[in-house]
Amino acid sequence: MDNDEGIESILYMCREVMVYRVPPRKSNAGYRAEEWGDLSAYLWKGRMRIIESGDKCNIRLEDATTAEIFAQSPYDISGTSVEPVLDSSRYFVLRVEDSGKKAYIGIGFAERSDAFDFNVALQDYTKRQKALQNQDKDEGSAPAPSPHLPAVKQDLSIKGTLGSISIPGGSSSAAKKSSSNPLFGSGGGGIPLLPPPPSSKRR
Repeated sequence: MDNDEGIESILYMCREVMVYRVPPRKSNAGYRAEEWGDLSAYLWKGRMRIIESGDKCNIRLEDATTAEIFAQSPYDISGTSVEPVLDSSRYFVLRVEDSGKKAYIGIGFAERSDAFDFNVALQDYTKRQKALQNQDKDEGSAPAPSPHLPAVKQDLSIKGTLGSISIPGGSSSAAKKSSSNPLFGSGGGGIPLLPPPPSSKRR
């Protein structure tokens, strides 16, 4: 990611966004644009850009002519930095930061299509970042093999080796013994493996 820190990608731009003062929230239910007073009496109007740089994303409110930054909101994929209001699809509450200080402002779009595109841009960025996080998590946890697998393979290997040595009449040492020693005959089986009687030794 370090190589991409200086590269900025514009995810969204709207040329006309209004800014409003937001009164303290009255309840945990959410914000309402109707509580901001006269929506035609906005505090500021200018351009908005969503800019991705490396693994960071910022929502910038800028002067449309000079590009001077009025306010900036580092976007958090948890959704705490942008909150839609309850009574309109064109207005949102934005958490802005400056030198470690935080404040909440209202923003509004002149057109619903602009507000829709704003939402889509944030959703696409969130999905992409979560997919990258899940990929990194999977890659970090995959390589560790099960500690029990080598023991199981070792047991199977030992059992196979012991079986080939200890089973009489098998195809390994017992077969070679019966074919090379005439006292055991060539027919194999359990009986030829018995030692010859004492009288055969005297012959």
